[in-house]
Amino acid sequence: MTVAQVDAQGRLRHFLTLEGLPRTVLVRLLDLAQNFDDRRGDVSLRSTLVGRTVCTLFFEPSTRTRSSFQIAAQRLGADVLTFDASTSSTSKGETARDTMRTLEAMGVHGFVVRHKEDGAVAALAGEARPGTALINAGDGRIAHPTQGLLDMLTIRQAKGADFSQLKVAIVGDVKHSRVARTDLHALRTLGAGEIRVCGPQSLLPTDATLDGCVVTEDFDAALEGVDVLMMLRLQRERMEEGLVGSLDAYHRDYGLTATRLRRAAPEAVVLHPGPMNRGVEIDDDVADGPQSLILRQVANGVAARMAVLEVLLGA
Repeated sequence: MTVAQVDAQGRLRHFLTLEGLPRTVLVRLLDLAQNFDDRRGDVSLRSTLVGRTVCTLFFEPSTRTRSSFQIAAQRLGADVLTFDASTSSTSKGETARDTMRTLEAMGVHGFVVRHKEDGAVAALAGEARPGTALINAGDGRIAHPTQGLLDMLTIRQAKGADFSQLKVAIVGDVKHSRVARTDLHALRTLGAGEIRVCGPQSLLPTDATLDGCVVTEDFDAALEGVDVLMMLRLQRERMEEGLVGSLDAYHRDYGLTATRLRRAAPEAVVLHPGPMNRGVEIDDDVADGPQSLILRQVANGVAARMAVLEVLLGA
């Protein structure tokens, strides 16, 4: 079942993917997120979602995303229910659909869902009651739309709202990354001037994912004059699968060091969705250095998720 996340009036009903999301909706969310960031500490926001209940329905482990959504919902005054798949009836065989419907019957208005299967959150949205909102907190390799939103907010704060002159590089395990796919959709929608994608051939997708991008296996070439650098986590299982020779070899070819970073534009900024493998895809002095916006991303995650919750569940 295909579920429309934006209705005929242009209103957001679910937040499932950044693919195909109208630019006007994306910019509105970014503007609202910036407003929430500017109003950090404003206790009057706690009346925004009073009487609404949000459930974080996570079927995969998470630290940043789950915590960020919980804080976002609480800052807006919502009641928050935390669902742990490992201790729930799903361990007894209950389906995700039945779990959602059970919680709907208890009065949950919005579900923040993480799942290992591609398209799982959209499938749940197709089964939800009218008025129930589904937010994709990461499913399979396809989508992680609130991560994309916070990444674009972070870039916009650093470089301004006009993306047309920006050179952006995404580096690492793009093939298995829902973050990379999501950021690519967002960067295209916002009109990024040049999108570079770099990684070993074994970790680059072979489908249409990279259409329109400058693709290279040469990290040093990808870095030349780049304005924004998104480093991706190397999942250790890729080495076990034989896709990467060794961690040392990966760091040699694709690890971001302070020396390598000097190839980028002088005011270049570095992002990483976390968790980081320090000494593998990124060195300490870069991750903790003056050009790193990694902790800014984490902070922006709360504001971005507040924006999504307010649009979906607000009056």
